[in-house]
Amino acid sequence: MKNLIRRLSDKIQNYNSKFKIFIFCLVILFSTFLFLNFIYAATNIDSTYRYGWNDLIGWIDFYSTNNVYVYFDRIEGYASSSVGSISFNCNSTPNGNICSGPAGNWKVANNGSGNLTGWAYNDNIGWISFSCLNEGVCALNPNYQVVINNSTGYFSGWAYNDNIGWISFNCNDSGAGGCGSDYKVKTNWSSAQTEANLISSIFDTQSIGGAAINTIMWQGSQPNGTSVKFQIASSNNSNGPWDYKGPGGSNVTYYSPSGPDSSSQINLAYHNNHRYFRYKIFLYSNAAQTDGPQVSDVIINWSP
Repeated sequence: MKNLIRRLSDKIQNYNSKFKIFIFCLVILFSTFLFLNFIYAATNIDSTYRYGWNDLIGWIDFYSTNNVYVYFDRIEGYASSSVGSISFNCNSTPNGNICSGPAGNWKVANNGSGNLTGWAYNDNIGWISFSCLNEGVCALNPNYQVVINNSTGYFSGWAYNDNIGWISFNCNDSGAGGCGSDYKVKTNWSSAQTEANLISSIFDTQSIGGAAINTIMWQGSQPNGTSVKFQIASSNNSNGPWDYKGPGGSNVTYYSPSGPDSSSQINLAYHNNHRYFRYKIFLYSNAAQTDGPQVSDVIINWSP
């Protein structure tokens, strides 16, 4: 028994030393994606679908200033129009951060699913409401709200200003039976999780008669809303074929440990008496795409 434990410990140690290289690369790539997407990107508004419309002031361009950015909880930056800049957040106006000014702390807020509320502001026309919920008058006035489709990124709905009236974000909302002029505002923000995945190298149990792959566990950190999943492939040939499966025996099911240092039982119906194995790891960000899990080690328990 001691020899078996020692052999298993040696295998895991050898496995971890190889795996750390792959995980380090994966974490760097995943973190770089998030960093570039949320820090260096000047705008996430589409360069083609960038215009809203109002009958009095005409086109409102969300892209030309190159600083409008949709986040999971807010919009920042300002759009351009014939009456001047329209700011969506007191922290990012043409005059910089004015949140400490007399108007206080204001913004257009995103509830994380694309439902917008709050206020934008323009020096010439004043406040622009993005939802009737701002004043609690939806029952007395038309039920209006600007919404972002959290899958396609298209804006829809109406905003309202006391001086110029309704602002449209999508020609499909015009009520004219289609888009005579194909305008709309689109962002590449979505509330969907971002996925990164990696396939491991091939591991040899050196068991001539094959081994049973019992459990899989990972170590690291898992921020709220993120997840780590696995699929396992095993074979008696070092060249495969490699068919990655979850517990249900297909590539649409996953082993999902409840968190770091928790193990998932491997279904031996698919991974027993096989000498070689490898796995596919899936990392999922939170819905806001602002954070992701970090995996430092993966531990697989197997027995001859």
